[in-house]
Order: sequence, then structure tokens, then C-alpha cells
Amino acid sequence: MPADLSPVIAATAQWLTRAFPASGGALASALCEVQARQAVTVAAWLRYPTETDAALLGLLGPGGAARLDWITGADAAADDDPDAHAWRTWVDEVVASWAAGLLTDPELAARAVAAVAADGHGTGTPAEFRRLVAPDDGDRRAAALLRHPDLLAPVTELHRAELLDRLHPGRTLIA
Repeated sequence: MPADLSPVIAATAQWLTRAFPASGGALASALCEVQARQAVTVAAWLRYPTETDAALLGLLGPGGAARLDWITGADAAADDDPDAHAWRTWVDEVVASWAAGLLTDPELAARAVAAVAADGHGTGTPAEFRRLVAPDDGDRRAAALLRHPDLLAPVTELHRAELLDRLHPGRTLIA
């Protein structure tokens, strides 16, 4: 993974786990965070597949969480200390949308993991992204909100068409 994607992956995963928190204690929070990070990593690798893409992201910036906050109703208070939320500027809306789509659709997640493996990211082994593509009951319970299709639908639908296009290159469009 290009190091340039690390801030985007960390911030976007943090946004997802704050917007759709774990249900339970510390173990549930850790399991939820792992699932969010796996989904965001795959989404970021799909969105920025080359070193050049990652470098351009570093120059231009990802855009921040403002629109996502507005859509989910998680607007930060206006009087909050802006320095405490500086990480939110590194949230990538498209990556968050794609990750939400992967978290709510196991078949799509499996195709995305296969696509990033084909692009040379990761080992391509199912174990690397097991909590994303094959969550067990504990994973599902811990991330009940994070994996709930109805709750994530407003975020997922923002950029779902682009994700499907990315996973189906060369697909003929019928007008």
C-alpha cells in the first residue's frame, strides 16, 4: 500500500466507526474498527490504484467529511474546537461510500478484494480480508450498525455507480 493513502484510510475508517459505532464493549469496538479499516483499505486501493493516483490525492486532498456528516445527520457542532476534528479533512467521501457498499454486500466485497489482488495489492488471500468478506457472528454483532444496509444506504448510494463501474470494467452500456 502506498504510504500516501494511510491518512485517508485512517480518517475514513475513523469516520465510519464514529458514524456507525460498535454495539458492545472494547472487543466489539476493536472488531468493528478492523472491519471498517479492511473495507476502507480495499475501497482506497480501488479508488487510487497507482502511486500516481495516491500522489495526486496527497496534492489535492480528499475533500473531508462535511457532506457525509450532513447526509448522516452527524454534523459536528459549530462551536467545537476545529483542531480536535482536523482528521476529518482527510476523510474521502468516495472511499467512505465504496467501503459502506462493501460492508453491506458480501458478494461485492468478494469481487472488490479479488480486484485489488489482481491489481497487485495485498496477498489476495481470503484471510487478509476475512472480517470483510466472511464475518463471523461475533463480527456481525460487533458491527451491527456498520453493516446495516438501511442505515448505510444514504452513504452507499452516493457513489455506488462508480464502484460498480470500477468492478465491471469494459461492461457495455446500453442506452
